[in-house]
Formats: sequence, C-alpha cells, structure tokens
Amino acid sequence: MRAYLTEGELMGDHATLLRLAQEAGLPADDIRDLLAGDRYAEEVRQDERTAAAIGISAVPFFVVDRKFGASGAQPPDALLALLQKGADARPPDLDVVATGAACGPDGC
Repeated sequence: MRAYLTEGELMGDHATLLRLAQEAGLPADDIRDLLAGDRYAEEVRQDERTAAAIGISAVPFFVVDRKFGASGAQPPDALLALLQKGADARPPDLDVVATGAACGPDGC
C-alpha cells in the first residue's frame, strides 16, 4: 500500500511488483512465474463477482461480516463505528450447560 498510495509506484509494472515482492521476502522465481501466468485468475474473477454482488464499486471499501460496508477513505472513528455496528449485530453466544445428564453415541 505504501508503494502505491504514498510513493505513487505503478502496480501494473511487473518489475515494480517483483521488487516489492522480494522486499516482502517472497521468492523471485515464484513471483516471475506468477506474473507470467494466470494461476489466480479464477479467484480474482470470483472476488470481482462477489464485490459486484454486494455493491462494491470503488476502493478502498471496508466490509464487516458481509453485512455492513463503508466506501472510501474513512477516519479511524468511522472504522471503529463500523466494527462496533458489526459486533452489535451479531447474535449472542449460546450458553452451554456442562453439567447434568447427557446423551452419548449409544443413546440416552
């Protein structure tokens, strides 16, 4: 993200991607093979279909529990509110009673 957003590097340039991948500790030969082929093309197409289905049309876009989203750059307080909204919408945890009679694989 730093290379693109802060330094303005081109993410479509294979030499740039190779250099950044190596800086991140990835093997150069693996990255060259990846850039020369379409190994993850179907996964990318599926991600694009999913994004379109949930209304994502720009980046950045933040999604919480596949239910709540925020488009564009957001201040920390807005992201915290989004996360809180997702947490508040989750069903409560199920209380489990660990004592008393129980049924087993052979019946009750």
